[in-house]
Amino acid sequence: MSSPVTADVNVFVRAVTGGRDDFRSWPSPPPVRGNLAANVIGILNDAEEFGLWLTEHILANVLRVLTGQPPDGFGWETPRAEEYVGLLIEIADASGGGLVTPAETVADCRDHEDNRILECAAASGSVLIVSDDTDLLEMSPWRGIPVVTSTDFVARTDAMRRARRR
Repeated sequence: MSSPVTADVNVFVRAVTGGRDDFRSWPSPPPVRGNLAANVIGILNDAEEFGLWLTEHILANVLRVLTGQPPDGFGWETPRAEEYVGLLIEIADASGGGLVTPAETVADCRDHEDNRILECAAASGSVLIVSDDTDLLEMSPWRGIPVVTSTDFVARTDAMRRARRR
């Protein structure tokens, strides 16, 4: 049984903009590679320990940021960004997660968009939130749910897998 996890939009975006990895072939530790956000997606894609949970809002923001024009966006063509969003949905479904519709509105964080991440975590029963956003990290643990960086998530998962192989 996989443990439910929510990842922030910044992790999804950096996974495909922060290195040279093709999003059709995710890296997964070991070895840990330079783009730790891509490693996060690789771990979730493995579907061994964690189930990825998403919302329509999170997916729409990933699409918006990737197709937006610099300096706030990355200028991707819409079909390419839609393919990536479709892949995230496939990863979520295959990992034992999926799409969830939040039942409550959260206003605990000063950043409106970060509250949407918290809503996903609450609605999915996530045991962990992966984010590299300072506002969310400062709230850890939020309602008992740890908020960890991509670096920490990858390192802990790698250590857990290595210990399990012994």
